[in-house]
Amino acid sequence: MVSKEMVLKARARKEFGSKNAAKTRLAGRIPAIVYGHGQKPEAIVLDEHDFAEGIHHGHRLFDVEVDGKREKLLVKDVQFDYLGRKIIHADLIRVDLSERVKVQVRLVFKGTPVGAQEGGLLEEHLDRMEIECAVTDIPESIDVSVKGLKVGDSLHARDVQLPQGVKLITGPNALLIACHLPAAPVVEEAAAAVEEPIAPEVITERKPKEGEEETEEEKK
Repeated sequence: MVSKEMVLKARARKEFGSKNAAKTRLAGRIPAIVYGHGQKPEAIVLDEHDFAEGIHHGHRLFDVEVDGKREKLLVKDVQFDYLGRKIIHADLIRVDLSERVKVQVRLVFKGTPVGAQEGGLLEEHLDRMEIECAVTDIPESIDVSVKGLKVGDSLHARDVQLPQGVKLITGPNALLIACHLPAAPVVEEAAAAVEEPIAPEVITERKPKEGEEETEEEKK
């Protein structure tokens, strides 16, 4: 859980459109939208370095100051570039410290499964789960032990030990990870039978039968 409070400086965004957004990013800033609590959505601009650092260290709740006004904002969605490296846009929602919120939390699978000794491999199906908790208790990530998994075993959302006060929102039967043997390679058998070449038909000259006269064509 990330308990350290982080303050971000921001400013209102007055220029819109893809060209202006591109200029904003080139200047080292991130376009963002703030909404929630029945208020009108507000377009702002965040410092790219500070916001990215906060996200990298697990912060989801920020104190954002815009033109001298400070609000508690929760990161609802972050968009990355096509390489998945740089943040290009963010959606933030206004929250109260007494609220409970629904958020996506990263799963960290730990340990080596028992099935690995039998040649088993782990296959991840989900790397995040949606939970509900108090705004002040949002975990940075949730650890999931896979040590007890044998070949053929799997873990579902219902199997994860959640921190106190945290409620599971993801479907309990959602498959998170499974241990199985690697698939056997498929070998395509080449056709063994080789067709013998068909001998060309030989047309021989027709011989006249006894007592039969040759035609003019056959005399040639």
